[in-house]
Amino acid sequence: MDEALIRSLTPSVLTVLVRRGADFAAAEDAVQEALVEAVRRWADDPPRDPKGWLVTVAWRRFLDAVRADTARRRREDRVEEEPAPGPAPDVDDTLQLYFLCAHPSLTPSSAAALTLRAVGGLTTRQIARAYLVPEATMAQRISRAKRTVSGVRFDRPGDVATVLRVLYLVFNEGYSGDVDLAAEAVRLTRQLAASVDHPEVAGLLALMLLHHARRAARTAPDGSLVPLAEQDRGLWDTASIAEGVAMLQAALARDRLGEFQAQAAIAALHADAPTAGETDWVQIVEWYDELARLTGSPVVRLNRAVAVGEADGPRAGLAELAGLDEALPRYTAVAAYLHERDGDLDRAARLYAEAARKASDLAERDHLTRRAGRLNSRRRAGR
Repeated sequence: MDEALIRSLTPSVLTVLVRRGADFAAAEDAVQEALVEAVRRWADDPPRDPKGWLVTVAWRRFLDAVRADTARRRREDRVEEEPAPGPAPDVDDTLQLYFLCAHPSLTPSSAAALTLRAVGGLTTRQIARAYLVPEATMAQRISRAKRTVSGVRFDRPGDVATVLRVLYLVFNEGYSGDVDLAAEAVRLTRQLAASVDHPEVAGLLALMLLHHARRAARTAPDGSLVPLAEQDRGLWDTASIAEGVAMLQAALARDRLGEFQAQAAIAALHADAPTAGETDWVQIVEWYDELARLTGSPVVRLNRAVAVGEADGPRAGLAELAGLDEALPRYTAVAAYLHERDGDLDRAARLYAEAARKASDLAERDHLTRRAGRLNSRRRAGR
């Protein structure tokens, strides 16, 4: 792959997008995403027409961003940015649409993908990233789901479990900062909790509130990510934390543990710690054990490796990591962190740089690049 060629094509690709009607800032973002995709793909499969390839991918990214922004603006016209505590005072038909899209004729994964695209306003790329599958695979899944329901009547709502999964994914996409959907997900989950008596609904709402409470501390004034251990806990929303903890305790008392309750319990332990150093990592590992039992998710085991590294030392965390697939998202970033804590700065810096190259999110890539740069500076100073 010729990176010099990619850089040389950037101005002309940007010009094409602007001539097609894209504003300059949005065109720049779309071209940057296309360049990242080129770096990832061209090494194994270089295109015959590099400029045409970049224009096509950048234009698609631009259109995805426009559609997502339009959907977001429609939602923001209906709701305030921050969710108010207590039962939702008004009920619209959005939640009903979630249930109808979760049609019994669809598999849960197809129903969730269709709902995220048709109602949630997420792009195919964002949904694919949430499900850890290629964008083309997700596009085919959504197309099949549309064909399946094209001839049926939407008069049989789907099940609560599928709707919960969709709301969880919508919240996560919003919480990542890529599209502001978190408050909308909280609002709809409040509506669901007010109408359905189910411990997992309460568990999901508690989880959302506990994560949403930390949102103001997750980014610095310049937009860069702030890791949990470095966040200013004075910026956390204590009212949302208290509400989330109370809701979680009531759900756990019913002794019908589910994955959202387990995740909320982990979030509550982080919220309960006055400082990062006082976090009860031993209990967090125990909750990750429960979560792994409930889900069998390799991503859960990856997060558990971090918790083990905090509870029992970085080498114990690295031993847990050794049993996992290196292709897992954020595997390399976790390995970098554990090696840094173990004192192997040289290896940690290399791994942070590698993780940055793999990251699809710009803020995460910048954060990992800064970590690598900081460690390289420390190494040079040490010499």
